[in-house]
This record gives sequence, structure tokens and C-alpha cells, in this order.
Amino acid sequence: MRVLYDVSRLLSRAERTAPTGVDRVCLAYAEWLDQRSDVVMIPVRGRKGRLVTVDQTWFRDFVRSLRARWDGRTVNGAARHEARLLAALTHDQRPAESVICPPPLADHKPARDKPRVLRQFFRSRHAAPLPAADLYLNVGHTTLHEADALQALEQDGVDRVVMIHDLIPITHPEFCRPGDADKHRARVVHTLRHASSILVNSRHTADQLAGFAAREGLTPPPVHVAHLGIETAFAPGDAVRASRPYFIHVGTIEARKNLAQLLTLWRRLEEEMGERTPSLVLVGRYGWENEAVLDHLQRSPNLQGVVHQAENLSDGALVRLMRGARAVLAPSAVEGFDLPAVEACAMGAPLIASDIPPHRELTPQARLIDPLDGLGWLDAIRRATLDEASKPAAAFAPPRWDDHFAVVAGAVGLGGSSPLAAHGEGE
Repeated sequence: MRVLYDVSRLLSRAERTAPTGVDRVCLAYAEWLDQRSDVVMIPVRGRKGRLVTVDQTWFRDFVRSLRARWDGRTVNGAARHEARLLAALTHDQRPAESVICPPPLADHKPARDKPRVLRQFFRSRHAAPLPAADLYLNVGHTTLHEADALQALEQDGVDRVVMIHDLIPITHPEFCRPGDADKHRARVVHTLRHASSILVNSRHTADQLAGFAAREGLTPPPVHVAHLGIETAFAPGDAVRASRPYFIHVGTIEARKNLAQLLTLWRRLEEEMGERTPSLVLVGRYGWENEAVLDHLQRSPNLQGVVHQAENLSDGALVRLMRGARAVLAPSAVEGFDLPAVEACAMGAPLIASDIPPHRELTPQARLIDPLDGLGWLDAIRRATLDEASKPAAAFAPPRWDDHFAVVAGAVGLGGSSPLAAHGEGE
């Protein structure tokens, strides 16, 4: 099978030293396609409403280098910041200042000159027609805001499989950047109209997609639910040994993560507990609509030396931090899947999570609390802090990439008979 794999999102992450959840999915699919002997992967990217090919040899090398960097096997530019964070957590005394990364400047513009190795994918074959293919696969939400590419593939008889990770910009536009709602609505509408089949990461996302399609008067193509797999690094193992209890949140710092309320609770904890206050580590890049979080981090005297923030950590550093935490916190108001929460359960870390549909579906053994119940969250964090003999996390069988790709293979016609009926996830 000749597969046009849309690598637009991965290429845009070329200089990043740590991935988001969707980035992990895009990389896992590239590796899966490349290792199958019955697939010829043809990497493509979007350019001015159409698809152009990317050099296959260069892209394979790019995938290997990206994996090494994100795993921590190559030098990570965040090593100095990581060392400062670990020193703050393991020091006997509360630090005078928090360890945080500076937020991006509002008027910052990325440099136009890219390293020569990155220019190669911009010099892909713009004028040449796409090679003959059986399937187009897009799991990164890119290229879809315009319908041209999907329509052209449809006219050429190429199957089109698209993954929708969530509908948050449509259902909760207040949590996203201005304009994101319209852009994502266009992606989903074009997918519903022109995709041969759709992949989703949870039953909740499938329900959201079905509701949106009904409101728009659209009949969706077949939809397949395939829970995302967990990287092998997220398993029990070595942990950070901190001098005082700490908690951790993993994810982009943005409004829907409910971090402003979490920091308000941490101020209350500090007022009550003083020097016994547990630390809080926020691991993730600054996103959008995060002014309230920044105000707490930068200006609250009660949180200085208590709440820290880090980004671009390698998986090796991240998993050690998660394992050593008194609990991983996931207070989001809305999610499509919430990969860090599932990763926490996979490594046996206690999880306190918001009581929302994806967490009930994917991490039911976690301590689930309504995201609006501030006092409930405060009590759970206080109890976890004071309970030095913390209870082991409940048994959890993490979703595997093998199972995920078995569903995908059945959906696209690879690997013999379809496993969808056995999983009960096909519609």
C-alpha cells in the first residue's frame, strides 16, 4: 500500500526539544508506517492548499533524530533549567525564588533564516504531481482548514483517513486563541465531507463529533475509536527523591487546563501550611489565554519558591519527575484524551483528575473531582501531602500502540481481517 502521510505538523516541530501529545502521535505514526514491509510511506506536506512531497530519505533521518532528541538521547537545550528545577526540589530549605521559564514576548517574531538542514523540506518538489497512492493519512490536524487537498485526492480515487483529536475550539472557543474556532470548524467540516473514514482517540471525542455532524446536517463516514498508545518510557522506574512533597501537572499552560484555580488553591495551602507547603511543578510550554497563570507565577509572594515551571524536558527527566510526585494533577475543564493523565496511570503514579468524560473513560481508577469543586481539590491535595505512606496506585493496563495500530490497520485495510469487531470500537 502506497500511503501519502501528511507530515506538516512534524516538520513544524523540527526545532522543538520536547513534544506535545499530538506531536507524539504524529511521530508514532511515522515510525509505524516506516517499519511496515507492506507499506511505502510517501511523506507529504501542505503548501498553498495542495500537497507536495518531501524527500523520503531525508524524512527518515529526520524522524530518527527527532525521536532521539525527544527521548533525551541527544543533548537537550533545557538541561541547565532542568538542573535548577531538580536543585529546588531536592534542597532542604524552600528556595527564595521559583524556577520558571520566561514567557514568550508578545512582539517576538521567529528568525527568518533557518538552518540549512531545515531548508531541505521547503525545497520539496512543488511543481511535480503527487505520485500514485492508495491512501492519504493525516493525524495532525494540519492542511485540513482548506478543502482543496482532500477534494483533489477524492477525485483521484485515493482513500482519505483523518484523525480528529478533539473539538475543543468548537465546543469551548473561550479557551482558545481568537480565530481558532472558525479554523477548526472548517477542518472538521471538510473531514466529515471528504474523508473516507475518521479516527478518534476516545469514545468522548466520537460522541462530540457525532453531535457536531448532526447539528451541521452532515452524514459522517465510518468513525473508528482507537485509544492512543503510551510510550515505553512511561512505566515504573527511578524517581526524583525530593526533600519535601511535590505535585506535578503536565501539559501546555492554557486556560482550559484550569491552572489559575489550581494556583489559587496553592496560595491557600501556603497560607495554611507555611514552610510545610508542598511544591507544585508545571511542566509545559506557555500557551494562550494564560495571563492569570503568569500573574500568579510572577507576582504572588506566597508562591515564590513553591510553584515552579519547566518546559522542553526530555522524556527521561519528565518520567522521573512524574514518578517522584506525591500525585500527578489533571484539573482540566475539558479534554479530548489527556495523554499525560493516562501516562501517569501507566507508570503507577497516583492521579488526581477532573471528573470529566475522558477521565472517566480512560482513567476511572484515579481520584476524580469536579473541576469546579475547589474545596474538594484542596482537601485531596492536603490529604495527599500529609499522607507520607501514600497508597500505591490502582492496577492499570495502559493502552498500547500495538492495539491502537491494530484498529487503524483494520480501518485502512492493512494486515488481513479487520480487528474492529474484536475491539468493539468500529462504527
